[in-house]
Amino acid sequence: MQHKTTQKPRSRKRPKVNSLEDYLASVDPTKARTLRSVIDLILTQFPELESKISWNVPTIHRNGKYVAGICAYKHHLTFSPWSSRVIEDFKVRLAKFVFFKNCFHIPVDWEIDRELVKDLVRARLAELD
Repeated sequence: MQHKTTQKPRSRKRPKVNSLEDYLASVDPTKARTLRSVIDLILTQFPELESKISWNVPTIHRNGKYVAGICAYKHHLTFSPWSSRVIEDFKVRLAKFVFFKNCFHIPVDWEIDRELVKDLVRARLAELD
């Protein structure tokens, strides 16, 4: 006879956030600082872009189209230019990172490669044009 339990499995889902500030407050200060720095860099360099929360993570948009996303995990942050073509085009420059088809991992305390971030955003914007 199987024993039934009334205990529900623990959810790994992050609580729903409604703003960038809520998201940053939900992660540890080191991750929040790095996330904020990357987002601020993008929004300063590309004033036509805006940040919002999509799929419960910070995303950068232009006219409703995804340009970049960045989010926190337990041991790393992930940056996504929302494009497998952009990742492919940058694979040499991304070689020092763990990267996948549409994103790559960055350290939680990343000393931001400003030129890399700007070039990734430029490449994604060019793809959207």
